Amino acid sequence: MTEVNTIRPEEAAHFGKLAADWWDPKGSSAMLHRLNPVRLRYVREQLDHQWELDEHDRKPLAGKSAADVGCGAGLLCEPLARLGAHVVGIDAAPENIAAARLHAEGQGLAIDYRVGSIDVLGAEPFDLITSLEVIEHVEDPATFVRGLADALKPGGLLILSTPNRTPVSRLAMITLGEGLGAIPRGTHDWDRFLTPDELRAHIEAAGLEVLDTTGLSFSPARGFVLGENLSLNYLVTARRA
Repeated sequence: MTEVNTIRPEEAAHFGKLAADWWDPKGSSAMLHRLNPVRLRYVREQLDHQWELDEHDRKPLAGKSAADVGCGAGLLCEPLARLGAHVVGIDAAPENIAAARLHAEGQGLAIDYRVGSIDVLGAEPFDLITSLEVIEHVEDPATFVRGLADALKPGGLLILSTPNRTPVSRLAMITLGEGLGAIPRGTHDWDRFLTPDELRAHIEAAGLEVLDTTGLSFSPARGFVLGENLSLNYLVTARRA
């Protein structure tokens, strides 16, 4: 298990300030609420495909363990728990974990929330690890991915998402998104965005096999959509042999 801490304190502080209204679909995390259903669809489709699950099963993750690293206030942890998984949620901001625990309690969900990063994944390996829109905020992406990979069971899946480092992402996410207030100012540092090739290299160096790369783009008519266009954002699924 990797013991290196990859947290950037300024990033944890930034997101901690957003904790109070993380669950408000019209608050500072409104864009995440619009993004989350599409990300969830991708996660469910990959789980069904890679593990040959029944797409109609309402508890397909019963008996499986899952960790969401960089979980915020639990937007992905709660759906994973409802799918039957034993879920660990990890975030660098104590404020986010406090908000996550409070919301999960109100929903009657038992989720193991922890403050930290890859350093608090623990000794027990997971069937599934997710980390969505997180790697662009960590100190050392290679070490971060290696820590996630080390915490997977054989055959376990890792699902990541992150913005691509392109002119499209700079315009959409920083110039327009942050400039017009749709995304909290200071959320992104374009120079820290990873291209699909860079992320694939980190994943393969950590000993995992990349199974799928899918683009996440925005359509004025349809909102966020999955497809082949990787220029804005993308998701990756990898497996530990």
